Amino acid sequence: LGWKFYDADDYHPLENKKKMAEGMPLNDEDRIPWLRALHDILRREDTSRQNAILACSALKKMYRRVLISGASAIERNQTEQPGEDQALKILFVHLDGSMDIIAGRLQKRRGHFMPPELLKSQFDTLEPPCAPENFITVSLEKSLPEIVLEIESAILQG
Repeated sequence: LGWKFYDADDYHPLENKKKMAEGMPLNDEDRIPWLRALHDILRREDTSRQNAILACSALKKMYRRVLISGASAIERNQTEQPGEDQALKILFVHLDGSMDIIAGRLQKRRGHFMPPELLKSQFDTLEPPCAPENFITVSLEKSLPEIVLEIESAILQG
């Protein structure tokens, strides 16, 4: 697509990386400042009229709201999607797969701060997207080219 790509893991503060490397799952207090920083990146791209892709484990609905609205999502304790005037337009892609499939992929990953042992905590935290969130669900049982094609098609269809 020619869009900028951001890996949210690159923006975790050192404290978060250390905590995960020690096998301790992150909590909301750890994640919210990180998500706010990611929102700022997306807002900057949006202001510049640039499209971007962010790979991010926005596990909870609240985390996705922070990506859309930044600090205001927390300050106002929003329960629904924010108004169009302040919201970033984000299509969330929920990559859906079993713990076994994802664990197998994590085992192959080298040099990453999050150990595979934390996967269960992520599944425990996960709140899959649902209406009225703007999302698609893509099965991880598909091949990588099929996954990419499905995501690209959803983006291009608006």
